[in-house]
Amino acid sequence: MPAKPNRAAHIPSEAAVHDLVSELAAICSLTQDNEFILASLGILKKFFPAEVIAWGRGTRGKWRILPADLASDADLTEAFAEALDVGAGAAGAWRAMAIPDQSGEVIGVQGADPGESWVQQAIATWSRFASLSRQLRTESRRAARLSAILEIAAQWRQARDMNSLLHDMAEAATRLLDSERASIFLWDRANHLLIGRPALGVEGGELRIPDDRGVVGQVVQTGEPARVDEDDRGQSIDRSVDKELQFTTRSLLCVPLRDSQGRMLGAFEMINKRGGRFSDLDESALLELASHAALALENTKQYEQLLTTHHQMTNEAAASVKLIGTCPQLEALRSSVNRVADTDLSILILGENGTGKEVISQLVHYLSRRRNEMLVAVNCAALPDTLLESELFGHEKGAFTDAHDTRVGKFELASGGTLFLDEIGDMSLSGQAKLLRVLEEKVVVRVGGSTPIHTDARVIAATNQKLAEMVRDKKFREDLYFRLNVVTLELPPLRERGDDILLLAEHFLVDFCRKAGRKPPRFTASAKRRLQSHRWPGNVRELRNLMERLAYLAPGDKIDAGDLAFILHPGEPQGGAWLDMDLGLADATSRFQEQYIRKQIDECGGNMSEAATLLGLHRSNLYRKMRQLGMDTRE
Repeated sequence: MPAKPNRAAHIPSEAAVHDLVSELAAICSLTQDNEFILASLGILKKFFPAEVIAWGRGTRGKWRILPADLASDADLTEAFAEALDVGAGAAGAWRAMAIPDQSGEVIGVQGADPGESWVQQAIATWSRFASLSRQLRTESRRAARLSAILEIAAQWRQARDMNSLLHDMAEAATRLLDSERASIFLWDRANHLLIGRPALGVEGGELRIPDDRGVVGQVVQTGEPARVDEDDRGQSIDRSVDKELQFTTRSLLCVPLRDSQGRMLGAFEMINKRGGRFSDLDESALLELASHAALALENTKQYEQLLTTHHQMTNEAAASVKLIGTCPQLEALRSSVNRVADTDLSILILGENGTGKEVISQLVHYLSRRRNEMLVAVNCAALPDTLLESELFGHEKGAFTDAHDTRVGKFELASGGTLFLDEIGDMSLSGQAKLLRVLEEKVVVRVGGSTPIHTDARVIAATNQKLAEMVRDKKFREDLYFRLNVVTLELPPLRERGDDILLLAEHFLVDFCRKAGRKPPRFTASAKRRLQSHRWPGNVRELRNLMERLAYLAPGDKIDAGDLAFILHPGEPQGGAWLDMDLGLADATSRFQEQYIRKQIDECGGNMSEAATLLGLHRSNLYRKMRQLGMDTRE
């Protein structure tokens, strides 16, 4: 062994100490542990000076040594072990000392004496910079992880399917925490089970364990995080699960999942940290991730519940839409509807007012793949031309005087679903041009806006007018007519449907009597003849309204022809049979206006434009008056 050199000659000057501090400060921001340690060891070696210098961290008899090529030096590990036990150690040419304030860390040198005070002061200075560098790296990693967690959480908030969300959570967590596997355990309190998904190696990808078993059970029961390694003695890994999964768990990190009210939902478990043990930083990251996961799970569960409710309501609505009748025209119509419903073809429905054009649009919608999306109806005749564009395409705030807020148009609302354009024949030529452009480009621009908005709405149009004649008279655009008229469905007037009149009458009467809480009266033979002989200018709507009145006003258990006196044949006076003379003036006036307007509409065969002209009103004013009187303005 060489003679011990005279170290007094190597006591550093103040300038050298200043340089040491400056150089260590300059490398504090290095992002990797190894980078700072290796660079700082080079600085210390030059400062002492030393022939060789090494750093080590001992954990449970295992050593991490830098530079890595010294890891096999037996004298070095012996000196390190002694220094870790008693503060200083020596073996061969190595001298070692425990680093102040750095648990489990030691420094070893050859050619310098760690026992000298100035060497110890230099190592203490190094230790402080090492702590600072480690803190900077920890904060940098924490910030990077938090940024990644927020990005992951934003993606989770868009999830709508629970199984997909659970798989996404597991994949994101394994990437973030550099682990082999992850599972989310949801707590089934009623059955005392923890249900883990995804669970690789298990049929169905779902693991079920008792809620008091293993580390996961402990976390759920105590609400406290847990970290376990295979050599830990205080806590045990459930090896029966490993056996079931044909997998070996070496390390495990598990944290609780709580909902927004603090209630326990389950646990988030990570298995097998790659390259070591789970750290405090890993635990804090998983706790943060778990808080976002719980919120996403809660939102997705609520969405699935809402979706289930929506589907139930859709099914109920679909079941209530019926095409009642057996006449040949209706059978042919029913067949056509079944053939075209589940396509995206545009449909034009023709028929007199009150024949049931809106019912056909509902039937097509509920029989199509779009049934769970919106069916949006727009009565083109009830909207002035100045408002039609805003109604269909929406408007931006401030687009015009009364545009106090941004409004979504009907095309946007119906995207993915169906848009029903009733009374399309009453749309102005300028409105037709704008509608055609949207149908061709599938893009709308809100009034006052400039942003194109894609729309995927299936369009069903309806009219009581003869569009082909309107095209010849230049009152309807030919290109729009052909765009809408891909499939034509024509509804027969009620007077041509024979026995369907009685089927419909009995259907409506039973329905309204159920709502009125009474047993349905029966029609006598004379009443049936009277129903079938009536011309029904208001078609099915007129019949429906009549049955509603009978359900509440028919006095006995049968309905005779005399009870139908208010069904007037052509040339019969209207009289005042249905005007209650006990009404107040305001109510009597409203009742008269309602009867008078209904009579004009009936005389015009349901054509609202003609009825408005007879009444001396603009069409939109007629609709407004009808709504004021509580009259039905729908198809």
